[in-house]
Amino acid sequence: MGLPEIWRNLGPGLAGAVFGAGWWFWFDAVVCSAITVQFLHYLPGIFASLASLMFNCVRRDELQDYSPFDDGEGCRSRTWLFLSYVIAFVSLAGSAGMLVQDALLPDTPSSWTGVAGVLQCTCVLASGLMYWTSRTATE
Repeated sequence: MGLPEIWRNLGPGLAGAVFGAGWWFWFDAVVCSAITVQFLHYLPGIFASLASLMFNCVRRDELQDYSPFDDGEGCRSRTWLFLSYVIAFVSLAGSAGMLVQDALLPDTPSSWTGVAGVLQCTCVLASGLMYWTSRTATE
């Protein structure tokens, strides 16, 4: 039993645990917040989850065979993957912006809410990549 086979067997469960941990950080911060957290603070995590779902819609074998003159599936898959990574990085940047806002401005949720948002986006995106690599692992 090689490492790719172990990763193929254990990766999806580990990815699910990391995804759950990311959302747990966020729910903990929202519940422990002294003031009501606005819906705008929820958006980075929602978009990170969407991006994770988007890049798991692309199979690895669609990305390996590429010809610049091919109008087929490869170009669409690469464009979809690029769009999903743009959404992922924007959600991560948005959560970092919320962290700075929560730390500096009065009448905003605590700094823990901002930190939890960054942890949430990081965990959700990492779990998506873990699932993508484990589901397409080959020997």
